[in-house]
This record gives sequence, structure tokens and C-alpha cells, in this order.
Amino acid sequence: MSKIDTPTRPKITKSEQEWRERLTPEQFYVTRQHGTERAFTGPHWNEKGEGLYTCVCCGTPLFESGTKFESGTGWPSFYAPVEPGAVEEHQDRSWFMRRTEIRCSNCDAHLGHVFPDGPAPTGLRYCMNGTALSFEPKEKK
Repeated sequence: MSKIDTPTRPKITKSEQEWRERLTPEQFYVTRQHGTERAFTGPHWNEKGEGLYTCVCCGTPLFESGTKFESGTGWPSFYAPVEPGAVEEHQDRSWFMRRTEIRCSNCDAHLGHVFPDGPAPTGLRYCMNGTALSFEPKEKK
């Protein structure tokens, strides 16, 4: 079992106050209140470096830079998570739409949504809020 695939480990849970103390107001709004940053305004949408994208709330590895692509949407987009167990899908019926919400499997942070209009090899577009992600650049040797 991988370090991210955590069916036997309990999820990280914190009170609303604990999350507010740990996160910036924008991070709290996006990750804990299921908000969305405006397109082309959040961090990482234009990041081109090699590295790993992790959950801003708990540090769980979520996406590798090699799966990131330019979607033209103004949000960081990936065609696959770092591992199948890194994220969880939930039905989102807000805004009179039916979408698939993506959350961190370790702490339930709202990350964004997944759409079936991405590139090969998966055909998926994980459209993430940059505010919900931290970026760890690959160390240069």
C-alpha cells in the first residue's frame, strides 16, 4: 500500500477554528468552504517548473508537474493525480450544474473539479484551484 492510499488511516480532521488558524482567508474559503478563485488570479496556473503539487491543508502529494497542461482556463490543470488514491470524487450539484468535485483524500479539502475534456492518456482535466495547492520544486542536482 502506498503512503497516499490511506483506507486504514483516519482522515485528518480539525475544527473550523483550527483550519482558520492554519490557513490564509483565501485558502480557507477555497478548501474548507468549497470556494473558487477567479481565473488567472490564483497561484500556480502559470507555473512551468518541475516539481510536486501538494495539498495546502495537509501536505499530501496530489499532482506531478509532468501531468500538468495548459488548458486555457486560468486554473492549474492536470490529466491525472499522482496516484489514484490521492484524491476523491464527490458529486457537486451546486450552481444548477452536475459536476464532479475533487477533494484531498487525506483531509477532505476542496481542490476543484474534474472534466472529461482533457488530453491523452486519460482524457481528463483536473481543474484545480491554485490556492488549494502548494508547489514543491524538484531539487536540482
